[in-house]
Amino acid sequence: QVQLVESGGGLVQAGGSLRLSCAASGSIFSINSMGWFRQASGKQREVVATFTRGGSPNYVASVKGRFTISTDNAKMMVYLQMNMLKPEDTALYYCSAGKDGVYKYWGQGTQVTVSS
Repeated sequence: QVQLVESGGGLVQAGGSLRLSCAASGSIFSINSMGWFRQASGKQREVVATFTRGGSPNYVASVKGRFTISTDNAKMMVYLQMNMLKPEDTALYYCSAGKDGVYKYWGQGTQVTVSS
């Protein structure tokens, strides 16, 4: 089992920035993919940014150039730097982990609210 704990959400004005953090623990040797997903009220969960070890990050088109996913393997942390935030970025953001792009483990989520 892998446990994931997110932090860093909050309320920010449009154009502002936030950095989400995700701490991974447990059977981390079993995972090589980590990512961020989000779910806005009344909408389906969507991928935001993903990364598989040895590959390049992938971003949903709507956040390219604004969001950056990064990892700190020594600390078993995954980050999502979010710049130039827009009201449509408002959602519950989830950290996820898995193997070869199949995401099995999920955090509880952290709320991001962007005011106009």
